[in-house]
Amino acid sequence: MKKQELTLLGGKTEYRQEYHPGVLETFENRHPENDYWVRLNCPEFTSLCPVTGQPDFATLLIDYIPDRRMVESKSLKLYLFSFRNHGAFHEDCVNIILKDLVALMQPKYLEISGFFTPRGGISIHPYCNYGRPGTEYEDLAKKRLFGRYAMPL
Repeated sequence: MKKQELTLLGGKTEYRQEYHPGVLETFENRHPENDYWVRLNCPEFTSLCPVTGQPDFATLLIDYIPDRRMVESKSLKLYLFSFRNHGAFHEDCVNIILKDLVALMQPKYLEISGFFTPRGGISIHPYCNYGRPGTEYEDLAKKRLFGRYAMPL
């Protein structure tokens, strides 16, 4: 990995106060010939309800099979923190994150599970995924999406 391709490591951390996908950075996957699963557990995700402005809290699981590029974890942390003052419904948050990460990394496969804490006695667990079109990863995405009827709590 070349240090010059990563700009956020080693310096003072600046936290954005608004949604900002431009903070995301990638690095080269050293094993693109291998299919392997990467799981990022983000237990402190927060956003705002777009109607009431009340905070929403969640654990996000981001799972992907990389191709040539991988997301750098500090940039991901800063990106996810940029949702802290962003008004979006739970389902919108996971879909925005999926689209941003697909555009950034162009992975073979990517899925995001959101485990939002209850408000008003109801918790919401949105799930979305992506598989590269025309490949076995597209088939994987369909199987995983339609097999989610028993999502764990």
